[in-house]
Amino acid sequence: MSDAAPQQKCPPEGAPAWVMTFADLMSLLMCFFVLLLSFSEMDVQKFKQIAGSMKFAFGVQRTIKAEDIPKGTTVISQEFSPGKPTPTAMPLIQQQTADDTREQLDSSKTAAEVSAEELAEQVKEALKGEIDDGMLEVDTIQNEVMIRIREKGSFPSGSATLQKSFMPILDKIARVLDKTDGDIIVAGHTDNIPISTPQYPSNWILSAARAANVVHYFSKIDQPLADRMQIRAHADTKPKTDNNSPANRAKNRRVEIIIREGSSERINIDDPNQVLEISQ
Repeated sequence: MSDAAPQQKCPPEGAPAWVMTFADLMSLLMCFFVLLLSFSEMDVQKFKQIAGSMKFAFGVQRTIKAEDIPKGTTVISQEFSPGKPTPTAMPLIQQQTADDTREQLDSSKTAAEVSAEELAEQVKEALKGEIDDGMLEVDTIQNEVMIRIREKGSFPSGSATLQKSFMPILDKIARVLDKTDGDIIVAGHTDNIPISTPQYPSNWILSAARAANVVHYFSKIDQPLADRMQIRAHADTKPKTDNNSPANRAKNRRVEIIIREGSSERINIDDPNQVLEISQ
């Protein structure tokens, strides 16, 4: 009787059949997680918080809690590491620019405007009757006071001849102007209807003649007052209102006496542009 072991059956060549199934399963799982990763968005803020919690759990404690991530791409931002603020004996010096000149200018401007308003109130009180009759108007423009002479009662239509009935009003205006300082501008204005006569070929000549006649009258009653005056002609270039009706055109036909109190400008008789300035 032979004691030889029974002959063993050899397995078939090649890998077992289940290996292929396992490999396919792993490939599918890897593709699945790759797709999940590609579809996901990284919450950097949450990641930093989780990382901080992990460090805290493993004994790495941060003194200053920084939940905001550094921004920018500079080396300083990339190497950012919050530190513990420590007091220092070094004084903190900050540069601060203060424009003292602007404050002074604003203060002086405000004072000038207040002074002009006070002067305007005094002029209105002195000329109250004429203002109520609609012959004069008094306004303030910044630091200037303007006495506006309307055409009503002062000049005939299309003429620069002063009416005698208006001369007592000019006497009253002269007494008011004597109490002021600085230069006085007398400016003539017309409406936009052209004029063409032998005496007044254009609105420029008419507006200049009206202003000149006002100054000429002041020179006869008060020469020092007239020496402070300048004549300007504007024709229809600076209307007070639109020239779209007879009433509005009447408002634009005017002579304005502008008081620049405190100014030191004087007329240079050698400069013809200052003797008669025609501005456009």
